[in-house]
Amino acid sequence: MSERKHISEKMVKNKNIGGHPNRSSTCKTKKAGSQVASSKDLSPLDNPADSDIHAISPELQTTGQGQLGFPDRAYLLASVIFQNNHLEKPPAQRLVNYGKERGLPLPEVKDEELQRTAYELAFNTLKYQELLEDIMIDSCFYLTQPMPDDQMSLVAVTLYDFQDRKFLPREHQGEEEVIQEVRDVENYLLRFKTKLAASLARCRIKHDLLSIEYILPESVKTKQERSSSLPLYAWVNTLKSSLDEVQSVLKNAGFSQVKSIGQLEGPTFCQDLHCGDILVFPAQLKAQLYSTRLLSDHKLIIQDKSCSLGPNAVCSLLPEEGDVLMVGCFSGPTVSHTASLIAEKHKANSNDKPTVYACVSDRTNAQRSELQQAVTAMGCKNVKLIPEDFQSLGCGDKRLQKVRVILLIPKCSVSAVSNPVEFILQENGDTDLLQDLSQGSVVQSKLEALVAQQRKDIDHALKFPKVLAVVYSTCSSYPEENEALVSRALEQAKARAEQEGEPKQANFRLSPCLFSVPDHAEGPEETDPFFMLEPSEQSNGCFLAVLNREPEPVVKEAPHEVLVRANAKGILDRIGSNQLTRKEQYGHTNRMTKTTHARTSQTHLSVSIQSKNQETKGSNSTTLCGHQEFTNRRQSSQG
Repeated sequence: MSERKHISEKMVKNKNIGGHPNRSSTCKTKKAGSQVASSKDLSPLDNPADSDIHAISPELQTTGQGQLGFPDRAYLLASVIFQNNHLEKPPAQRLVNYGKERGLPLPEVKDEELQRTAYELAFNTLKYQELLEDIMIDSCFYLTQPMPDDQMSLVAVTLYDFQDRKFLPREHQGEEEVIQEVRDVENYLLRFKTKLAASLARCRIKHDLLSIEYILPESVKTKQERSSSLPLYAWVNTLKSSLDEVQSVLKNAGFSQVKSIGQLEGPTFCQDLHCGDILVFPAQLKAQLYSTRLLSDHKLIIQDKSCSLGPNAVCSLLPEEGDVLMVGCFSGPTVSHTASLIAEKHKANSNDKPTVYACVSDRTNAQRSELQQAVTAMGCKNVKLIPEDFQSLGCGDKRLQKVRVILLIPKCSVSAVSNPVEFILQENGDTDLLQDLSQGSVVQSKLEALVAQQRKDIDHALKFPKVLAVVYSTCSSYPEENEALVSRALEQAKARAEQEGEPKQANFRLSPCLFSVPDHAEGPEETDPFFMLEPSEQSNGCFLAVLNREPEPVVKEAPHEVLVRANAKGILDRIGSNQLTRKEQYGHTNRMTKTTHARTSQTHLSVSIQSKNQETKGSNSTTLCGHQEFTNRRQSSQG
């Protein structure tokens, strides 16, 4: 068994990685802007990772100034992530060999901050893999140190962090767990620190780099710069609070409300332009928000804005008596947001509350349990999980008979996201994309695989006859995953409907943008068929399309056709007709039976009436006479 595999299996056996009660507060040290990325800023990290279930208290997020490095276990976990995702070069171009082991099992990590730190460390090592290999070769470290190939992933992640803290020794905490493999690698690097630093300097001179960030592709460098300053977006959980209450708590805690994101500075917040239930804060205020207890009480949920647009769109489209089906790649907060919005919208209807069904076939039992706990903690009582695969669900499924809107959030390339590690971990994304994202683009084979699954999902969503709308949302910047895919799906659905002879209302069409934007603000026009946000300093990018079912066609009839149809149903009383209705014929049978032959022309009308009176004395006159007799008697008695 290789040493790298031994390390991974050793980690897997310890399922409670980071689960020690005091480990988070005693061991963690972090860097500015919630990123391990910066090689220039060594100030402590301010931003904690978000949890679907438990809010993290500020004590678990900040550490004292001057503490450098991470716990041993963070390096070990990062090395396994890097081993599974590093770029494997052809043998002729390979400078450093990392061994043949890939697909090593990752342990379950209960300390979410430790997990995020390890993924960030691995992701940054992936970004600078080529530079780090150059340093190891140029300094002769790789050639002279007795390090097995399977341990070179641990060397790479440790070296990245070593140069990031200016080759200063790591500060260890008293209660920190000691992992000998990590300490051994660290000692080797420390002995070589002068040569390693000289090699880094030569690389910077060779490539004319002000800092190592300049060696990155421009798109990766831009995202890295944006990620540290992205504002915090948080939606108000109306099952626990209200917008007015949350704003009042914030103002009492010293926050001031401003009109736009551009005015955010210090303890301030503003409402989002597109979604009224979202508040926006400066990036560095997460710890201060925890002090208000809004986060720990689940009244305010921090989540990327791109994840909140879909739930808001669903809420605006859902009729009174209708359920929602969620499909794809989503987190507990996304399900909870959808459920809370529609529960608030239909709270007056106490008899029949809308249900949010979530397809969770790709989740393990533990992940399903965690998702259920998350929505329960946020106060949602209208969520039900469906363990079956979406493709296996049919129109006849009894659970889906009232589903009127499908929210489809497929697994996508996440190419429009500036902070992919944080986003992927929170939103149950695909960590296999980290290597591609570290280089600024997704390889064609992976993109094609993603698009193929997206096509299957959207095609299937359009087959449910009772569904009135499908909301399709991604965080991709590739047209193949966005407008091109949606347009193709509509064409396919229309062709299928025509081939099967279905009515026109079986077709879907694109609806204009649902999110209004003030005249002075930048954003999609309301007439645009797609809603797109470009990645910027203010938000991650996203794409959203609403596919509405065609309304039933309006049948235009001529006035006389309307009268004939209404008369046939007995709605009108002989309008536009000379024929008696059946009811009229029954009521006049006695009077008409013996006089039909006498009504030969309009000129003999009076003669016919006189003849009719004479011929019907034995029948009709009895009634008339009886009425006259009653009248005479009444007059006599009155006299």
